[in-house]
Amino acid sequence: MDFLNALVALLNYVIIPATSYGSQLALGALGVTLIYGILRFSNFAHGDTMAFGTTITILFTWWFQSLGVSLGPLPTALLALPFGILATAALLLFTDRAVYRFYRRKKAAPVILVIVSMGVMFIMNGVTRFIIGVRDQNFADGRRFIINALEFRKMTGLSEGLALRTSSVITIVTAIIVVVLLFWYLNHTRTGKSMRAFSDNEDLALLSGINPERVVAVTWLIVAALATIAGVLYGLDKSFSPFTYFQLLLPIFASAVVGGLGNPLGAIAGGFVVAFSEVGFTYAWRKVLAYILPASLMPHGLVQLLSTEYKFAVSFAILVIVLLFRPTGLFKGKSV
Repeated sequence: MDFLNALVALLNYVIIPATSYGSQLALGALGVTLIYGILRFSNFAHGDTMAFGTTITILFTWWFQSLGVSLGPLPTALLALPFGILATAALLLFTDRAVYRFYRRKKAAPVILVIVSMGVMFIMNGVTRFIIGVRDQNFADGRRFIINALEFRKMTGLSEGLALRTSSVITIVTAIIVVVLLFWYLNHTRTGKSMRAFSDNEDLALLSGINPERVVAVTWLIVAALATIAGVLYGLDKSFSPFTYFQLLLPIFASAVVGGLGNPLGAIAGGFVVAFSEVGFTYAWRKVLAYILPASLMPHGLVQLLSTEYKFAVSFAILVIVLLFRPTGLFKGKSV
């Protein structure tokens, strides 16, 4: 029984939260790695792109709720999500036409585009705060738990109760569906193959008759969808605040770099590496150890390596270590 209690506690506080968080980071990192692989620059505005898409989704969610429209046990935000994606896609296409295309035609160095993206980041952040404000927004509705801790304890007789949140299940299932669709699109459609060819060798792709502006436009559309979905899932799982998404840029970039910047498969793996590292280093392991260790060996204190306030420091440490010792990442992306 003690082993089962330890397992339930581990699922409750480490495995399920880290898997959900890792799915969100993976979707965010996929957007970053697509831009780097195809447009060849690191987009520092990606976190605020997520914030903007989530903001529009929240506004439509509130509108649907005011009309009495809902999805029953599921969050109404899922119904509003397509509108958030469309608005974000329009914003990114406008930004590309108004800003990035000028530097792309000038053949500007990637570092110039990085600096430009930082300017775009601050503008997007200001727009998002102007639209929705600076306070935390909790827009999740529907059924909160699929499995309730109290019901689980009654059903199993264990002292630990498993609480499986609806948002966690939606996040994991949605991430799987999105990743499968993305890889199918990149590998089995004509446009997807053009994007891969453009990423591998731009000059050869142009000689083959591939339209670069079409590739760029489709890339931004996909990035808009990935950013909005990742932002909404993160907001449903936690809460929404524009500044939180600004902070989220660090673990997202760490995920992309760990897996190999420019490698979609690496972005997914990197997301889970960062998520499990953050959760593992900031979790107080005393609760789990109390079930599996005899009382005489039970350590004093919480057995917590880092306070939860330092979780982003874990991402930063991982990012620095990877850049120092393996700059191409685990899956050998393009060298940073």
